[in-house]
Amino acid sequence: MEHDFILDQMQIEATPFALCELNGKGDLGLGQDSTATLHYILSGRGEIRIPGQLNLPVSRGTLVLVPALRSHVLHSYGEDIDPLPQCRPAGLNLVHLVHKQDGRDLHGGLVAICAHINLSLKNLNNIIDLVRDPIIDTVADNPGLAVPVTQILQEIACPALGSKAMLRALIQQAMIALMRHKLQRDDSDLAWMQALRDPRLWPVLTHMMHSPGGDHSLETLAEQAGMSRSTLAQRFSDAYGSGPMELLRELRMQRAADLLAQSDMPVKRISAEVGFKSRTAFSRAFEATTGQSPRSYRREKKARS
Repeated sequence: MEHDFILDQMQIEATPFALCELNGKGDLGLGQDSTATLHYILSGRGEIRIPGQLNLPVSRGTLVLVPALRSHVLHSYGEDIDPLPQCRPAGLNLVHLVHKQDGRDLHGGLVAICAHINLSLKNLNNIIDLVRDPIIDTVADNPGLAVPVTQILQEIACPALGSKAMLRALIQQAMIALMRHKLQRDDSDLAWMQALRDPRLWPVLTHMMHSPGGDHSLETLAEQAGMSRSTLAQRFSDAYGSGPMELLRELRMQRAADLLAQSDMPVKRISAEVGFKSRTAFSRAFEATTGQSPRSYRREKKARS
């Protein structure tokens, strides 16, 4: 599948949900979400800290896509802030997450718009779940990212009729600019998209993503692809950096996290829904992935909603 066709057929849904504002030097913890989260830095300098990853420096015009179920922190260096109009997130029904540094040294800070991202392609929903590591792009490398910043700030500062729809469109524009830039450069951030051009991997991937809770095994997936187990494992490793069963486990955990956050379904039923034969095994796997028990994760998400 050629890159131009991928971009033409790809449907991007952006749901802006928060304006994060750090006044002065400090941290704002954002926990982990069941969907990929996009942070678009509107003002200031700092970094995004993700356990197990190198800290990601950010500044005005930086776009960072954080994969699902990755706990992360916004950190502000507290330096002089870029010119910024008075923001009115309430007018757009955005959560306003604020960190205020104790003391009087509040001359600098960091402001970011945050959104949940969904990518669909060829009737396959949420292929963004295939992203394994954070994706970062900057206006210095990709001038196309600079265009939406001023317009996003205008909508946040002066909400009007249709502002939320406009905000979604502007974030979608930024995501398209990111995807186009990365694909043009054959960037390793999107190496997983190699599978979209492999006609024998595509049906396996589709099957796994449509039914992560199915009774899958390396044998059944290899049979579906018409490959040996070793060949299938190598193809997946080349595209994703891990084998198909590791990817399947991540898809199951993301599906479970979504069910825990969005439904009142009992944990035992969720464990069966995502392919586990016992609630105990599911709970161990979920805690190993997220650092929280299913019940704790649900309580935290319900409290925030």
